[in-house]
Amino acid sequence: MPIRFKSRTTAGVPLLLAFPATAEGALPAVLWFHGFGVDSTVHRPELQALAEAGFLAVGVDAAGHGRRRLPDLQERIDQPHEQALRTMIALAEQTAAEIPSLVRALADEGMADPDRVALAGVSMGGYVVYRALLEPVKVRAAVSILGSPEWPEGDSPHRHLDAFRRTALLSITGERDENVPPDAARELHRRLAEQNPPSVHRYVEIPGAPHLMDGAQWATVTDEMPRWLKTHVLPRPACTLNPTEPR
Repeated sequence: MPIRFKSRTTAGVPLLLAFPATAEGALPAVLWFHGFGVDSTVHRPELQALAEAGFLAVGVDAAGHGRRRLPDLQERIDQPHEQALRTMIALAEQTAAEIPSLVRALADEGMADPDRVALAGVSMGGYVVYRALLEPVKVRAAVSILGSPEWPEGDSPHRHLDAFRRTALLSITGERDENVPPDAARELHRRLAEQNPPSVHRYVEIPGAPHLMDGAQWATVTDEMPRWLKTHVLPRPACTLNPTEPR
């Protein structure tokens, strides 16, 4: 299937879009969020794969990154761990806060189906996903990869358990991830499992995986993620309107 890539800015946010070249009308959309210090172009393979699965794949340049990169971002990344983490979380919060207006803009342009929106992100992008589920936006499914819902300060997402119950959430962690240990995501899913079936929330911990995964470990991610998204996002929501009525 031929896939088109297009760079643009929507609602003030720089994007890299990937979509089937023959697509017409609004598509189910996946907003993809990258890691700390890089940008959306790093994930062209993942965007390509999502577009081939029938999604509008939306690579988002996070706040302070990509085409809006902070001039001192590398210096902030190189700070001691706790200071760098504070910077990363602040930028993740800013990025998550932009998502409702970004989804509205994509829907208003007829590009994205607002009833079939998903989020996915890796590392800092995983933090964005957890935080975004607290925002006033309808998200059918979400995939957080190597992120944490428990933050050392501020309004940590793990304190808002009800927000996670509204979305089909897949969390993928690495057993030996020293940058973002898996404990917090594992505990979140333990709490969610007390009231929800595994078909709604799923936790995958990749044995022996560090934060910087090897090719085989990343292949597990790229197998789990699209399967989850296709299951929970591609089906059209039930509609009570008469089929002949315009939506």
